[in-house]
Amino acid sequence: MELTKFFLGQLEREAAASRKVIERMPEGRNDWKPHEKSMPLGYLAALVATMPGWVTLMIEREELNLDDASNDQFKTKAVETRAELLRQLDEAVTKSRKALEGTSEEHLMKPWKFMMGGRVVNQEPRYVMIENGVFSHLAHHRGQLTVYLRLIDAKVPAIYGPSADEKF
Repeated sequence: MELTKFFLGQLEREAAASRKVIERMPEGRNDWKPHEKSMPLGYLAALVATMPGWVTLMIEREELNLDDASNDQFKTKAVETRAELLRQLDEAVTKSRKALEGTSEEHLMKPWKFMMGGRVVNQEPRYVMIENGVFSHLAHHRGQLTVYLRLIDAKVPAIYGPSADEKF
């Protein structure tokens, strides 16, 4: 199977799972967090909504250096409404789908670098960065978000299996 086809399928599955969680997001609770060391709910939800768009970034650019002020546009920012989160998710998926459809296997084998704090955080072939830095990372943060939903007594959707609130 081609990597591009594999990633397109994964993008669709992960986007659908993220949509289910974002649709449960309460509005007006962006600053809530379960612990002082935790991310605020609004930031975490925006992260889950925008992470699928990182595929585009990894395909179209050679690196991301968050210390460079010209890259501030790639930093996650909380939004106020569920509708805006869903719009961000749809936009991210559309752009990443287009980037995957337009790339080659050869390009996915080339290295991609993530830098922050004056150092290289990670540098791997693009396909590894997409799998780990986008899809695995997204599943991790979406899981965090479902825990936040449970703690604020919002209903948790079934994602990979049933939840206490929703059966398959």
